[in-house]
Amino acid sequence: MDVTTARERLEEMLAELERSIGVLQGDPAAVREHSAADAGSDLTDADRAQAMLTVATAQRRAVIEALKRLEEGVYGECVDCRKPVPEGRLEARPEAARCVQCQGKKERRR
Repeated sequence: MDVTTARERLEEMLAELERSIGVLQGDPAAVREHSAADAGSDLTDADRAQAMLTVATAQRRAVIEALKRLEEGVYGECVDCRKPVPEGRLEARPEAARCVQCQGKKERRR
């Protein structure tokens, strides 16, 4: 993927993630009336929203880091082994920081 296309895709992703994070950080539950029977449902909704916010925030961070790698001229280079990240991986995940092998190692360590 060429640098211009990568930048455009990453900037679009960043804008969408920031919109999503803004919505998730809102508190629509606070502006409507609730019954005691809805308390369990509200907690589940809040937990789900928090999980989605956590994922969106982590992806936002990955996109910002990818934009920094673009600026530094190292976009598409694995941050661990310094080998090229496969083109197909960057097409699927423009924010990818690692080649498939290094990403697999990282995930196994968790």
